[in-house]
Amino acid sequence: MPNQIRDIASIDKETYPYIFEQNVTVKLRSNTGLVRLNVYRPKGAEKVPVIITYGPYGKDTPYEEFLAHSFHDVNPKHKTIPEHSAFETPDPKFWTDEGYAVVRADEVGIGQSPGVADTMSKSTTDAFFEVIEWAADQPWSNGKVGLLGISYFAGSQWRVAARRPRGLACIIPYEGMADYYRDRCRHGGILTAPFLGFWFNRQVKSNQYGLPNRSKNQRGPDTIEGDLSEEELANNVRDQLLDNSKSFFRDEEYYASRDYNLEDIEVPLLSVGNLGNIVVHLRGNIEAFVQAGSQYKFLRLGSGRHDLPFYNDADVELQKSFLSAFCKDDDYAGWTQGKKPAVELAIRKTPFKHDTIEAASGRAFQFRHENEWPLARTAYTKYYLTPDLAFTPDQPSCSFHKRLSYPALTVPDDNSYVRFMTNAYEQDIEITGHIVAHVNVSVTPELTGGTPKDIDIFVTIRHWAADGSEVFYTGSIGDPVPVSKGWQRVSLRKVNTEHPNHREYRPWRDYFSTDVQPVIPGEIYGLDVEVWPTQIVLQKGERLSFEISGGDTQGVGIFSHESSERSPERFGGINHLHFGPKYSNYVVLPIIPA
Repeated sequence: MPNQIRDIASIDKETYPYIFEQNVTVKLRSNTGLVRLNVYRPKGAEKVPVIITYGPYGKDTPYEEFLAHSFHDVNPKHKTIPEHSAFETPDPKFWTDEGYAVVRADEVGIGQSPGVADTMSKSTTDAFFEVIEWAADQPWSNGKVGLLGISYFAGSQWRVAARRPRGLACIIPYEGMADYYRDRCRHGGILTAPFLGFWFNRQVKSNQYGLPNRSKNQRGPDTIEGDLSEEELANNVRDQLLDNSKSFFRDEEYYASRDYNLEDIEVPLLSVGNLGNIVVHLRGNIEAFVQAGSQYKFLRLGSGRHDLPFYNDADVELQKSFLSAFCKDDDYAGWTQGKKPAVELAIRKTPFKHDTIEAASGRAFQFRHENEWPLARTAYTKYYLTPDLAFTPDQPSCSFHKRLSYPALTVPDDNSYVRFMTNAYEQDIEITGHIVAHVNVSVTPELTGGTPKDIDIFVTIRHWAADGSEVFYTGSIGDPVPVSKGWQRVSLRKVNTEHPNHREYRPWRDYFSTDVQPVIPGEIYGLDVEVWPTQIVLQKGERLSFEISGGDTQGVGIFSHESSERSPERFGGINHLHFGPKYSNYVVLPIIPA
């Protein structure tokens, strides 16, 4: 670092109803940088448990400045001291009142923490590991650390918990992707470039250590040691979009260095997923719950906007009781006594509106208790696709070869897809769990085009009301989203049926460089497409549809898959879905018996 590092820690015992220590320094063994953090701790308490967040959004950036419209809708109980409220993190005033210290750390290379910012990397996890152990050793700490936060502050919990830092007592990840490759960056092997670029530039790079004018751009105070030059800034950050664009497979160094084993997690965990977050986090919350090695593990699948349910009174009481059980040894709710269900599940059925504050904050549906996930009573049922666009549990008779075609390269506004529709249901039917679609596809060149070399498959499941209108659910930012989506690059179709995580209802792909298989124009490939898990109830008169396309369709929002990687030279042409005696297309739905 060109600028001299200073000791800038301060302590304030008078201004706030808690003790506020700002810019406390943790010197790292694992990293050339250092971590600066804020500590908010209750007055008059000797030793208390600690709640920690570690991330790239700026520990000193007020929530209201970071995302004003989101802050406006937050439960007022969690923003009584606005200058200390921060996006996606626990509120210091609320939690110090409950007898916890709150530690909010600037990730290395962010805010007031000098060094190289490399989000979601091994170095990030290493530094987080050290911050947890530092907090456990402080004289004001009872030695027990809990992790609690949304999104980035949730996904980081899985990785560090698998490392088993001393003092970590429990984790509560809200909407936290667990698999960097499959959940976030490459759905079915397809790059999520627009989101990665938007997220990195708006929410990470804008908080970089040494970036000039942060205070003028509502990103917290300027770097105390001073600004860095453009060259120094560029050398001190790793751009997620650029790095992902240069890496394609899980056995490459970039992805392999970020991998870990969920089974190594042993601390109690409460995984809170959002059934409407069908493009980045939901899969991770479910997979981590299923695979974690913890004795005490619980799954809550709710609904709503990405930011608000975390602060709801009911959700906060859930957080309080869980933290109390494992950080205070006061299990008043019975988490260790078999009094809490392994799974709590929002039951989504009409009527409701996706864009109300009730839906946004997660209060639109009632919850049901379950003993496991997937539900043991699931009846996996094939719904067949037919050339006349039916979507039916009755196996069709197709004596001759037929095909349906659609453009190989589409964007969301094109609405170029093939849609299959069920008949109206005559009675209620519940679909809860994992979905897999089996399709037989090929590609042929266009009249004026070159030779296609690959196929990207995009599938969507939608819910239709009795009046024919689509039933939308609440997406991450309050946007209308369908039931679920799935993606698969055909050259990466190889499934590892011998992997211990492979299931018939959720095929397991390694996505190694050695798994790449050719795609030849005209040749038909049968493959299974993982569709993200869901929960809905269809009532009398309602219908379900399945659509297949060559690109994103409505409901993907900012999480689209358009990039230079999906070039006309490689992915152009016309895609075809094939039917006939040798080609059966179907979707396996997880039906829950009444």
